[in-house]
Amino acid sequence: MTILDNISLKKYNTFGIDVTAKQFISVRSLEELRILIKQEKNIFLLSGGSNMLLTSNIKKLVVHLNLNGIIINDHNTNEVFVTAEAGENWHDFVTWCVDQNYGGLENLSLIPGNVGTSPIQNIGAYGVEIKDTFHQLEALEIETGNIKTFTNAECNFGYRNSVFKNELKGKYIIINVTFKLTKTNHNFNISYGAIKDVLKDFKTPSLKNISEAVIAIRESKLPDPAKIGNSGSFFKNPVISKSEFEKLQKKYPNVPNYIVSENEIKIPAGWLIEQSGFKGKRFGETGVHEKQALVLVNYGNATGLEVFELAQNIKKTIKTNFNIDLEIEVNVI
Repeated sequence: MTILDNISLKKYNTFGIDVTAKQFISVRSLEELRILIKQEKNIFLLSGGSNMLLTSNIKKLVVHLNLNGIIINDHNTNEVFVTAEAGENWHDFVTWCVDQNYGGLENLSLIPGNVGTSPIQNIGAYGVEIKDTFHQLEALEIETGNIKTFTNAECNFGYRNSVFKNELKGKYIIINVTFKLTKTNHNFNISYGAIKDVLKDFKTPSLKNISEAVIAIRESKLPDPAKIGNSGSFFKNPVISKSEFEKLQKKYPNVPNYIVSENEIKIPAGWLIEQSGFKGKRFGETGVHEKQALVLVNYGNATGLEVFELAQNIKKTIKTNFNIDLEIEVNVI
């Protein structure tokens, strides 16, 4: 293992923010990781860099988690348990599963990032979340170097949330994740409107059909981080009470909404941002994407602080216009 000094992290985060790591090391095995945390516990863990906004240089030792590999642990007639190492690219892993005809992750195609960070955020798209197929994960406790197995229940999954974003934040390093997938009798989830429209000509869609439909939808709406820096959805969709929604609906009869519970309604954050006039607007080197108002972008040379200032301006405006508090989804560092 070689520790490098003063390394730019621009290519290590999907926003393309150019900050410097005072020290940087890439870890390729569990053994290397264990040796490292015995020597240094004050680290900054970096995986796919897809759900973060870097606003300043990193003075801690930046550890790039580069653990790779996919293993089939167990299977029966209809189910298979697949374990992927934390450093595996998420979309490549989903594609591999689809190619093996393993069902459950196809709706999560083309989401940026790595496998290891997927449970932290409980990533989701088009009616599916990680928790739906998650079986367990193994994580290294930074303080002791011990490996602990976390079950689905122990991860305490919520909407874009888990135990690793709350009470266990910064205490564990996820090293692999195991998913329980289907081999036959796949439970397709194609109720989401856009997917349903794309697949309308298929009487019996396949896993590949669904994956390709999701990819086509995402590519039509979301910018490619390789071409323009972004971190996907920047804000969570807010959930408001039924009484608050009824007040909002009187003013905006066509407000899109999703019922969460008997007294909770989810409002698309992108709709709120678009109604407030931000969609497609550029502010220097940053701005709001022209096709999806939920995505903030870096046109090339934006700083993390400039993106964060735009986010704060959007939050303030939404609060003024709708009396709704937007919550940032990405990790601001």
